[in-house]
Amino acid sequence: MKPLVILVNPPYPAGSFLHPPFPSLGLGYLAAVLEKNNYSVDVIDCQTIKFTYEDFRNEIGKRKPDVVGITSTILTYKPALRIAKIAKEMHPKCITVVGGPHVSFWDREALQECQQLDVVVRKEGEYTLLELVQRLHLGKDYYDVLGTTCRKNKEIARNPDRPFIENLDELPFPDRHFWPIECLQKYGTMVFSLVTSRGCVQWCNFCIEVRAHGRKYRVRSPGNVVDELEFLYKTYDAKYFAFLDDAFTIDQRRAMEICEEIKKRKLELKWACETRVDMVTKGLLTKMKEAGCVDIWFGIESGSKKVLEAIKKGITPEQTMRAFKWAKEVGIKPNPNVILGVPGETRETALETIRFVEKLIPDYLGCYTLATPYPGTPMYDDVREKGWLKVTDFDKYDNATPIFETPMLSTKELMEIYDQIPQRFYFRPIYILRMFSKGGLSGLRATRTAFGYFIIAIRSKLSRNKLPPDRSYSNAHLRIN
Repeated sequence: MKPLVILVNPPYPAGSFLHPPFPSLGLGYLAAVLEKNNYSVDVIDCQTIKFTYEDFRNEIGKRKPDVVGITSTILTYKPALRIAKIAKEMHPKCITVVGGPHVSFWDREALQECQQLDVVVRKEGEYTLLELVQRLHLGKDYYDVLGTTCRKNKEIARNPDRPFIENLDELPFPDRHFWPIECLQKYGTMVFSLVTSRGCVQWCNFCIEVRAHGRKYRVRSPGNVVDELEFLYKTYDAKYFAFLDDAFTIDQRRAMEICEEIKKRKLELKWACETRVDMVTKGLLTKMKEAGCVDIWFGIESGSKKVLEAIKKGITPEQTMRAFKWAKEVGIKPNPNVILGVPGETRETALETIRFVEKLIPDYLGCYTLATPYPGTPMYDDVREKGWLKVTDFDKYDNATPIFETPMLSTKELMEIYDQIPQRFYFRPIYILRMFSKGGLSGLRATRTAFGYFIIAIRSKLSRNKLPPDRSYSNAHLRIN
């Protein structure tokens, strides 16, 4: 009898009120590969259906899974271990598996911390999980599957990495039928997410994704990407999309070909993406606008040349100014993604960044986060070796809590600056006048948004003296305006 696989996205830690998440594309891909190979699979996404641990216990108790596969980020690492424990309590013979970017570099620790966890899948998981399930199906051992760390004879065995998938077109589209359609609602709009590439050509010292997916940039072909768009367009009447690639335009020629294919098939879509300011041209942005792009989230990180050099970002403030200017000229809304408090940051450079963002004149403040050192990155090694790491509870790694403190900038100073950001940005006279000048729905929406951010900031200041992780101005990622 073929194994039954239950895939789980664990709940957020208590107190983390993050924005409504997209359905997990990672689980969607895992499910699709298993189904393609005729295995029975189901998904329990605790985040989108708002399951508590007790809800999960009751639900898993109704099933008889042979494998429980759990995805996790650093913030959901401890919840993932708790899910594994519950699964083992309910079904002692099931194989518990955890994967995701954090455990790819915290694999031995995860197995040591959770005796109910059997296997850690490192980095890309589609074919690793498939091989593990196939071996269970055939009654074979799974202790030497590439890309896994597992228990073997009471020892922890770390097998070699599995090679990255070179031809991403061979993967089926992620399964979405496991999620209720209402889970796709984001900011009042039904938004479908998709990924068109893996890996990156850059090596920023704070980024865990490039270390999980490799420095080689691997892509889906333009035809394959637009096939998925067209499938969603016809199946779900989807009109709004978010490309979740770390940098959608690394291969500018391919990005143009995707845009041409969208236009060729006459798909009336609106979409957003993330990319780098040094990987766009005005010509490319024009093509993107013609194909339906309405928002771009640029990873500008800082307005300080000193800080940009410290984090090895490889861009300059001048390139950022130019990219924002081009985007506005072609009619795309540029939004800044900023990280405050990286090693080397001072009060002066943090304020320099805030002034720089104001100078960019975006409609919205964008995504502001605090530097979070992820295990597996040079930033983590740096702050740990220097004794700066102050928080080791991964439940606090929400990009809104200071995790380390440097001699140049205390956590108190950093939070004082951070708390002032929304009031300072949204209540500048020049911003208010510009929003009112837009008139109509856009002006009303912007004014309402600004007031909402102000109320959030005041409540947070009074209650915890710091902004909570659910504040919109730092988590409104890939909003479709």
